[in-house]
This record gives sequence, C-alpha cells and structure tokens, in this order.
Amino acid sequence: MSLKAQAISGMLWTYSQQFGIQLIQFGVSIVLARLITPEEFGLIGMIAVFMGIGTTLFDGGLTSSLIRTSSVEDIDYSTVFLFNFGVSILIYAVFFVTAPFIANFFGQPVLTSIIRVYSLSFVISSLAAVQNAKLTKELKFKLLAIASFPGAILSGLVGILLAYNGYGVWALVYSFLVQSAATTLVLWLLSGWRPSLQFSRQKFREHFFFGSKLTLSGLLDVIFTNIYQLVIGKMYAPAQVGYYTRANTLMMLPVGNISTALNKVVFPLFSKLQDDLPKLRDAYRRIMLAVIFLVSPVIVIMAVLAKPLILFLFGAKWEAVVPIFQIIAVTGILYPLHLYNLLILQVRGKSGLFLKLEIAKKILMIALLSISLFFGFDGLLWGMVIFSILALFINTFYAGQELRYPAIQQFRDVIPIFLLSTSMGVIIYYLAMVLYSFGNFVPLAVGSVVGLLFYLAVGRICKLESMSELINLINKR
Repeated sequence: MSLKAQAISGMLWTYSQQFGIQLIQFGVSIVLARLITPEEFGLIGMIAVFMGIGTTLFDGGLTSSLIRTSSVEDIDYSTVFLFNFGVSILIYAVFFVTAPFIANFFGQPVLTSIIRVYSLSFVISSLAAVQNAKLTKELKFKLLAIASFPGAILSGLVGILLAYNGYGVWALVYSFLVQSAATTLVLWLLSGWRPSLQFSRQKFREHFFFGSKLTLSGLLDVIFTNIYQLVIGKMYAPAQVGYYTRANTLMMLPVGNISTALNKVVFPLFSKLQDDLPKLRDAYRRIMLAVIFLVSPVIVIMAVLAKPLILFLFGAKWEAVVPIFQIIAVTGILYPLHLYNLLILQVRGKSGLFLKLEIAKKILMIALLSISLFFGFDGLLWGMVIFSILALFINTFYAGQELRYPAIQQFRDVIPIFLLSTSMGVIIYYLAMVLYSFGNFVPLAVGSVVGLLFYLAVGRICKLESMSELINLINKR
C-alpha cells in the first residue's frame, strides 16, 4: 500500500475510532452530568494538572521518538517499555506520598484518597504505551480503533452504574481506571508484541536525547494548559472548576476529535516526509485548511447557541457553563493552528527550539495570568483568549520559517474561513432569537441546520480552497 493510501486509510480508521469513542463518552457524560453535581466534577478538574504531569513523565517523550525514528529494532521497544514502567511506579509512589499536601492546597481532604486511587492509571497505562506507539508507527490504525472501544463501553457502563447508586465523584475515578485497564489489555492482545526485558543504555540515550526535550515541553504544556483549573480551584469553589471543566470539555469535543485524531495519522506521515520540504509543506497546508474549515463553523454554532445547547444536554444546573463556553470558544477555533505548527517543529527534529518556544510562551502566560487575576473570573477567561492569540503568532512564525510557509501567508489562507464562519454566526444569532419561545431544541436544531447550509453554500459559491481540499480528501477515501 502506498504512503498516500496508508494515510487516507489511517485517517478513516482514526476518525472512526475518535468519533466513535467520543460519541460513547459524550453520551455517558450527558447521563453522568444529571447524576453527579458540578462540585464533584470540579474535584476531578482540580487534580487534572497533576494527572497530566504524571502521564507526561512516565512516557518521557520516548514513544514519540520511537515513532519518529526511521529504523527501530525490538530492543528499542523493550528499552522504552522498561523505562516507562519503572518511571510510572516511581511517579505513583510520589503522588501517593504527596496526595495529602495537594488536598490541603485546595482545602479538600477527600482529594487525598481520590489522587491515590486515580493515579494507579499511570502504572496501568505505561504497560501499553509502547504497543500503542508500535501500532501507530506501522500505521495500523484499524487495530488501534478496535482496541479503544471495549474500554470506552465498559468504563461508561461502570460509571453510570456507580453514579446511579450514589458513588458521586468515585464513579468518575473508577470509570477511568476501568477504561485504562481494558484498553491496556486489548492492546496487549492485538499488538502481538511482548517486551524482551532487555535494556540498552545506548538505545535509551538515543531516544532520551530527543524525547527528553519533548517531555519538558510536554510538562510545560500540561501545567499551563491546566493552570486555569489549578487557579480556579484554589480561588473559587469546586463547582466553579466543574463549570469551567465542562465548558472546556465541550469545546474540545469537536476540536480535539478532529485535530487530535488527525494528529495520530499526520505525525507518522509528516515524519516520512520530513526530508522532502516541498511535499511536507504541501501536505501541511492541505490538512491545515481542511481541518480549519471543519472546526470553525462547528465552534461558532456551539458558541452562538450555547444556552439552548447546554440546557438541552445537561440541564439547568449547568447553565453557568454558557458564558464560560462563549468566551473560551475563540481558543478552540485557533487550536488546530497551534497543534500543526508545533507538529512541524517536532517532525523536523527541532525539539530544542520547541522547548525554548514553550518556555517563552509560558512566561508570557504567567504575565497575562497575573494581570487577569485583578479582573475576576471573567478576566481569567479573557486572559486565556489573549494568550492563545499571542502564542499563535509565535508558533506560526517559527514553524513558518521551517516550512518556508510564512505566518502571514498562513493567516491569509484561513481568513476567508473565519469571515464566512462569523457571517454564519450572525445569521444564526438573529434566527435563534426568534425561535427561543419554542424551547431549547427548536432553535438548536434549526439554527444548526440553517447555519451549516449557509456555510457550505457560500463556501461552494465562492470556491473556497479549504472546501475543495476537504472534498478532495473525502473523494480519495
């Protein structure tokens, strides 16, 4: 099978996996939102940054190095496997000891036991990290898709059953552990690879040299991606963390699905093209335009119709999510641009530059966060939006230099999409105002359909290149 055919097949299977899993998890989250309070969701949101740190550390960026390295032997996989497993145990021990201090920081004693149980997922997931990387490297996305469904279904059933029986926040904890365990087990069964228990210092140094920089970058990204939940958890009640977490999760549903799913295919694909700059630039541009064309209208529709959407899905107790979602929606639209520009630096082997940029952006974020604290909760949210815009200029500048695809040209290519999405949003807004008297479902359904029809029709009439790229990708399935 040609590289092009592998990429298209991979995209189809990856999207099947991503959307299928998210459809299951989203359906489960709707049920859980009516059984579990915002305060209890907020407790999980408070520790998100710590769980993210643990996951990043046990992986160490070494699995990304395995995917990127052109020639990999069994001893490479075994070396990384042993490292991941050993570090995951060490990380669990650290979190077990420090759990009371984290709980004291937030003033929530129950977090001690939650952290000690939840962080078992580090050890469980580390056992399948290499299997996942191996299948990704070999572009076996069909097997990856199959491996993810049992865990999602089983964990959803466990979560709903426990929540219905009054387990509250523990329904979320045990559900996550079940998903980690089930996915790990299936990956072991399907991958066909087993560690040989051999550890090569030379191989470790090779992968660690590349992976350690990505680890530091990943740590910075995890810490500062979740820093708002950390600050909100410290300064406000758990319910406020729950509202913010719900808004961010809802926003990332379309953004994360489209961008992250494609990223699983794009990273190994771009890695194979890393030495052919014209082909790499062309592939990047086509994928970026197609993804922005998909993401932009969905986020705009969700932001404009946020109130009927939230009330219809989650109920009145989650209405406080509406203004939060509408503010941070801007960051969702820009997310794919951030993701793919940074991906270019990784596949081109610029992990050192990648790390330096992450450090510079985090210093900028701290400055904006410090200022926005004086303007209350909404100030924090708007500070996040401002940071996302400024960070985008940094990412596109350096990745643009690497690709010979300048930042200004990237912005020119996506501006027509943003203008069309904004026009669509204005039409939906006035249409929804007329329909609100019919309840939540009518303005949500009619507004979405009319908005999408307008978006696609104008895109077709104006012959937007981004729409053509998306159609070409679909036709080549």
